[in-house]
Amino acid sequence: MSKSERPPTQCPVARTLERVGDVWTFLILRDASHGLGRFDQFEKSLGVAPNILTKRLAALVENGLLEKRAYSARPPRYEYVLTDLGRDFGGVLTAMLAFGNRHFAVEGIAGQLVDRETGRAAEPVLVDRVSGKPITPEHFTYAAGPAAGAEVLDRVAFMAARASQA
Repeated sequence: MSKSERPPTQCPVARTLERVGDVWTFLILRDASHGLGRFDQFEKSLGVAPNILTKRLAALVENGLLEKRAYSARPPRYEYVLTDLGRDFGGVLTAMLAFGNRHFAVEGIAGQLVDRETGRAAEPVLVDRVSGKPITPEHFTYAAGPAAGAEVLDRVAFMAARASQA
């Protein structure tokens, strides 16, 4: 089933994946968050075919994660800059970096976040902004929001039924 044939979803994870759900898109956003912005910089960093890069950049602009800005009139040249939405995606990339280092860096950590002042390696965790509690199954669960439709209500009901059987 293609994206255009899929029924719309209320799932926030699925909605996000519809916009950034392929490897090239994630890596473009990673590189943009590290300061790359020009087509040739992305192409060199990623080793991606130009036609694929062109499509992914256009989709990121269309979905509001990148902004295309002219930096040369003759010849016309553009750079891609993270929007507020794109910068907000940085938390997702940070979570992926931490997860990858924790579970898949069999040869050792090749890249990490460090404190600018001390140089100490960061240990990123997700926390609730209000309570400061870590986002773990012990503290939080998935629940229907105020705009939940049948898809989300069914998922929440299924989860509740499973939990009651445990």
